[in-house]
Amino acid sequence: MLNMSGITVRLGGRTILDGASAALPPGARVGLIGRNGAGKSTLMRVVAGLMEPDEGSAEMPRAARIGYIAQETPSGTATPFETVLAADTERADLLAASETESDPHRLSEIHERLNAIGAHAAPARAARILVGLGFDEAAQQRPLDSFSGGWRMRVALGALLFSAPDLLLLDEPSNHLDLEATLWLENFLKSYRATMLIVSHERDLLNNVVDHILHLEGGKVTLYAGGYDAFERQRAERQAQQGAMREKQLAERAKLQAFVDRWRAKASKAKQAQSRVKALARMQPIAEVAADPSLSFDFPSPAEMKPPLVMLDMAAVGYAPGKPVLSRVSLRLDPDDRIALLGRNGNGKTTLARLLAAQLAPMDGEMNAPGKLKVGYFTQYQVEELDSGDTPLQHMSRLMPKATPAAVRAQLGRFGFSGDKATMQVAKMSGGERARLALALITRDAPHLLILDEPTNHLDVDAREALVQALADYGGAVVMVSHDRHMLELAADRLVLVDDGTAREFDGSLDDYTDLVLGRGAQRPGSDAAAAPNRKDQRRAAAEARERNKSLRKAMQQAEADIAKLEVRRTEIDRAMFDPSSAKAEDAGRTMTELMKLRARVSDQIEAAEAAWLEASEAAERQDAA
Repeated sequence: MLNMSGITVRLGGRTILDGASAALPPGARVGLIGRNGAGKSTLMRVVAGLMEPDEGSAEMPRAARIGYIAQETPSGTATPFETVLAADTERADLLAASETESDPHRLSEIHERLNAIGAHAAPARAARILVGLGFDEAAQQRPLDSFSGGWRMRVALGALLFSAPDLLLLDEPSNHLDLEATLWLENFLKSYRATMLIVSHERDLLNNVVDHILHLEGGKVTLYAGGYDAFERQRAERQAQQGAMREKQLAERAKLQAFVDRWRAKASKAKQAQSRVKALARMQPIAEVAADPSLSFDFPSPAEMKPPLVMLDMAAVGYAPGKPVLSRVSLRLDPDDRIALLGRNGNGKTTLARLLAAQLAPMDGEMNAPGKLKVGYFTQYQVEELDSGDTPLQHMSRLMPKATPAAVRAQLGRFGFSGDKATMQVAKMSGGERARLALALITRDAPHLLILDEPTNHLDVDAREALVQALADYGGAVVMVSHDRHMLELAADRLVLVDDGTAREFDGSLDDYTDLVLGRGAQRPGSDAAAAPNRKDQRRAAAEARERNKSLRKAMQQAEADIAKLEVRRTEIDRAMFDPSSAKAEDAGRTMTELMKLRARVSDQIEAAEAAWLEASEAAERQDAA
């Protein structure tokens, strides 16, 4: 269906795509993934025909229709319903022709074609798509100009889905969606039968919808069969093999170099030494599997505070006097809470978050919180409002005027902004880097409560996993709004549904809520379903589990550090054995026998550290599965 052959794209003197080649079979459902800035959107634009590559091509059958969302959002006085219907240009053209055609034979052909493409059922199909994306009947009839940019992007997505192209190209389709619309989209795409190429960082979508993963790294693409979990297993195996091959090569290089250094000046060994020099030159270095600083999230844990952190008692909150968005809200937050706010956009999740952050005062009822409570509140607006001309160091220094330069850099280092990263202009940062900077800024005072409104937008899959782990290690309370179901499943142990003008505990799991949204027979909260478990006991158990998990992670990190240190020591001993002139002072006087015994002891210590790491790792896996 789609054949990408040697695609090379250079922008601003930098090679973005470097001979990218892959063949996607007809009907394939492919997830295009890669780190932020790897070139995924560039490749999509090449496939869509919106960008000419410097070299190579993207080819598909001549009659195939390609569907891709343009950068400009739809606007004007047309309604979402009219905009979506107009996306089927063949239907629109045939209907227009039927109004003016006088030839009975031609008119008959037009109506036959209209019947063949299901033109009469199109309005109902368009309405169903818009409802799934969050537009009720009234919203479908409002002019586009009355909607925000995010909602107009939903209209653009609805129009693309309605047009049903032969090759569907989706670039981060859930970025402007809430959890409920994301669930609907995933369900819709499962039944979409044409070929699709989706850029996404949603692990659930990549596991439930796609059957291939196209991984973009270093300007090249590799096609894997299966969903994201299958890809991750294969990638881990490849990285392990690469690491082992690198270690083997480094050992071989060390042996060759030691021989050269020792015998180069000796005439009888000169030829052998020269042959080893050539062998070293021919040896292509195997790249190290490097840690990525963009995966760094480390929230400073706050000082202890007695529960409750916040108490809402029949509170009402809103913006216009006398017109609350939410009423009768009773909610308690404790220091160990992990709460996910559920509900469609527009129901009041952000309003509740702003109340908890003390950005809005209650119109009625009571809200009680300690005077010393510190709140870190993350929104996408903070990411967008960063000064593009300033650096992370300048941003943080302004907010920490009394802190020492070392303390300012330490806070930035928690989020991967060390060294030159701290002095890079925001204008040159990716969306993920800007999100990390905003998180670093809001947590500078070690808040007792973190409120995160869509924190995963612009973060790739690996960065999202790092964020989940950082939240598990964080010692304060967390309230989150997110369309990333994987993150909610791992990070939240309480669900609060914001709906019908109030907020209340959702007595069920995230799977139950998914069933409710998709109409699969789940009961609404407050129904005569089985009695809910004791939520306090659940929270206490979750907190204990997080503490055990934290200890296990620390044990793994310590074992990794021990292994790295011991391996360096073993290398030093090997050097002393093969090249005494380069031995460290502590090894210089040792005999070969002593060095061999010392090496054996260090090897035993490495094995013990590896066993400790394995034991902690398996315990952590059991804990995660519990």
